[in-house]
Amino acid sequence: MSKLTDVPKRILIGRALRSDRLGETLLPKRIALPVFASDPLSSVAYAPGEVLLVLSIAGVSAYHFSPWIAVAVVVLMFTVVASYRQNVHAYPSGGGDYEVANTNLGPKAGLTVASALLVDYVLTVAVSISSGIENLGSAVPFVVEHKVLCAVGVILLLTLMNLRGVKESGSLFAIPTYVFVAGVFIMIAWGAFRGLVLDDTMRAPTADYEIKPEHGGLAGFALVFLLLRAFSSGCAALTGVEAISNGVPAFRKPKSKNAGNTLALMGLLAVTMFCGIIALASATDVRMSENPAKDLFHDGVPLGADYVQHPVISQVAEAVFGEGSFLFIVLAAATALVLFLAANTAYNGFPLLGSILAQDRYLPRQLHTRGDRLAFSNGIVLLAGAAMLLVFIYGADSTRLIQLYIVGVFVSFTLSQIGMVRHWNRHLAAERDQAKRRHMHRSRAINAFGAFFTGLVLVVVLATKFTHGAWVALLGMCIFFATMTAIRKHYDRVAEEIAAPEDPEEAQSDDMVRPSRVHSVVLISKIHRPTLRALAYAKLMRSDSLEALSVNVDPEETKALREEWERRGIAVPLKVLDSPYREITRPVIEYVKSLRKESPRDAVSVIIPEYVVGHWYEHLLHNQSALRLKGRLLFTPGVMVTSVPYQLQSSEAAKRRARKRADWNAPGAVRRGPAHHDRAKDSSSSK
Repeated sequence: MSKLTDVPKRILIGRALRSDRLGETLLPKRIALPVFASDPLSSVAYAPGEVLLVLSIAGVSAYHFSPWIAVAVVVLMFTVVASYRQNVHAYPSGGGDYEVANTNLGPKAGLTVASALLVDYVLTVAVSISSGIENLGSAVPFVVEHKVLCAVGVILLLTLMNLRGVKESGSLFAIPTYVFVAGVFIMIAWGAFRGLVLDDTMRAPTADYEIKPEHGGLAGFALVFLLLRAFSSGCAALTGVEAISNGVPAFRKPKSKNAGNTLALMGLLAVTMFCGIIALASATDVRMSENPAKDLFHDGVPLGADYVQHPVISQVAEAVFGEGSFLFIVLAAATALVLFLAANTAYNGFPLLGSILAQDRYLPRQLHTRGDRLAFSNGIVLLAGAAMLLVFIYGADSTRLIQLYIVGVFVSFTLSQIGMVRHWNRHLAAERDQAKRRHMHRSRAINAFGAFFTGLVLVVVLATKFTHGAWVALLGMCIFFATMTAIRKHYDRVAEEIAAPEDPEEAQSDDMVRPSRVHSVVLISKIHRPTLRALAYAKLMRSDSLEALSVNVDPEETKALREEWERRGIAVPLKVLDSPYREITRPVIEYVKSLRKESPRDAVSVIIPEYVVGHWYEHLLHNQSALRLKGRLLFTPGVMVTSVPYQLQSSEAAKRRARKRADWNAPGAVRRGPAHHDRAKDSSSSK
C-alpha cells in the first residue's frame, strides 16, 4: 500500500528533500516579491471596482470622490508599509503580527491577532480565486456557468503546486505576476500618453450607460457614511501586506534587509497601479453598480439579468488598448492568472503561522512539521479545505466574499502596531546610546501613527461592513480563538500530568515504583502456531504467574480446546471465561480489572497473538477482536499490552515484492556497474 500511494505522490509533488537542503529553498527578492506580495499587487484588479460599486449607490455624481478616496488609501498604504518595515527589522524570526502582539501585549492579544490572520488567509484564497474566475468568465462562458467547480479546481491546482515547495511554486508564479505588473504600467503610461499628449477620447464600454441611484441626493452624515464605506472597500488593496513580515525566514540573508526592501517595493508598485487605474476609470467614464441588472440603464432600458458586469481593470484596458487587441488580451489573461496566484500569499503565510502556533501549542503539532518537500504540507491542505468550503457556501461570488475580507487584516494591523509602540518603550527605558535612542524614537512615532490610523480604519470597517458580512469574519475569529485556547489547555494539562517529578518523595509514585509481581495472561482462541509462539514468548518473560485465557462463546469449540490442551500437555494453566451473550471483549476486560483489584500493586501483562498479512483486504479478515481488545485495555491502569506477531506467507511474499522493487533499476540507470569493480576484476585476472 505504501508503494501504491508513494508513486503518484512522487509524480505529483516530486521527490522528498533532505532536511539539510532547507537553505536551498530560501527565496531571493525577485522570487519573494511574487510569492509574498502577489495578494496586494493583484488587489488592484478589484479594489478600484469596489470603490466605484459603493459610490454608485449615490449615482454617477458621487464618482468625483474616487480620487480623494484613492489618496486616503495611498496614505494608509504608505503608513502600513513604513510601520511593517519596523516590524521586519525588530522581529525577523517570522512570527510577524502574532509574535509582536504576543510578546508585547500578552497571549490573549497574540491569539486574537493569530485568529484574525488565519481567517484573513482563508478569505484571501476564496476572494482571489473567485475574482479570478469572474475575470476569466468574461472570456470563457463555461467558467461562469460552473463557477464553484472551476474555483475548487483552481484551489486544488494551487495546493498541489505549493506542496511541491515554496521556491518551486514561487518560480512558477513569478512570470505571470511580473507580466501583470508590466501590463498595468504599460496601460497607465499609454492611457496617459493618449489622453494628455494625443488628446484622444477614450471611452469604456459602459461609458454610455446610466446609473439609477439607490439613494440620490445624499448629504451630511449619509454622504460621509457612504464615503467611509467606499474607503473601507478600497482598503482591500492593503490585504496581504503583513505576509512579508510573517515570511521573513523564507528570505535569503540578510533576511530583514531583503524583506524590508521587498515590502517597500511592493507598496510603491501597488500604490502606483491603484491610483493609475482609478484615474483611468474616471477618464474613460467607467460605470459600475452593485445591482447592474436593475440599476444600469442603456437608452432608458435596464440591462437585465443577462448582462455580465466586467471588472474595472478590464473596462479600462479595453478603452486604452482597444477591444480584442493583443495587449488587451495579454493583460486580461495576466489579470485572471495573477488573481489565481494571489492566493499564493496565503499559501505561504497560513502554513508558516500555523507552524509557529503549533510550536506554541495552540494548534495540533502536526502543523509544525515540514513535509517531504520541506513545505508545511498539513497547513497547506488545511487552508485549501477551509477555502473550498467558503467558496462552496458563497457560490464563488467575490462581491459577497469581499465584505468579510478586511476585518481581520485591520485587527492584526492595529494590535501589531500597538505592540510595536510598547516594544520601543521597553527598549528606550534601557537604551543609553543617543544615536540608537533617536532611531527608536523615530520608529516609535511611525508605529504610533500606524496604530492610530489603522485603528481608525478598523472602526470604519466595522461600522460600514458589519451588517454586510463582516460579522461572519468576526465569528470565524471567535471560533479560531476558542479552538486554539482549548487546544492549548489540553496540551498544558497533558504536559503537567506526564511531567517527570523532581521531588524525591513524589518520585516514589506508582509510575516509578517497581511492581511487586507481574501476572501474564495469554489470550487464545485455538491451539495453532501463533498461539504456541505467544506462549513461548510469555514463558521467556519469566513472569511471577502465567496463565492462558479463553472466552467460551461456543461450547463445542471450548470443549475441543480443553481436550487439545490436555492432550498436548501444555504446562500453562488454562482459564476459560463464560460469556452468555457471546461477547469476547467485555469478559476479558472485567477479568483483568479483577486481577488488578485483588492486587493493586501487581502489573498485568496481556499478550495477544496476531497474524501479519500481506494484502490490505486481508486485514479486514483478521485481528479485529485483537484490535478491539487493545483499544479497551489501553484505558485500564496498570495493564501492559504486548502483540506477538506471526507472519503468514502472504506477508513474506509482500516483503519479497518490496525488496524486489527496491533493487529494481530503470532501463539505462545501470550500465556497466561501478568503475572500481571493473578495475578490481581486471587486476585479479591479470594476476
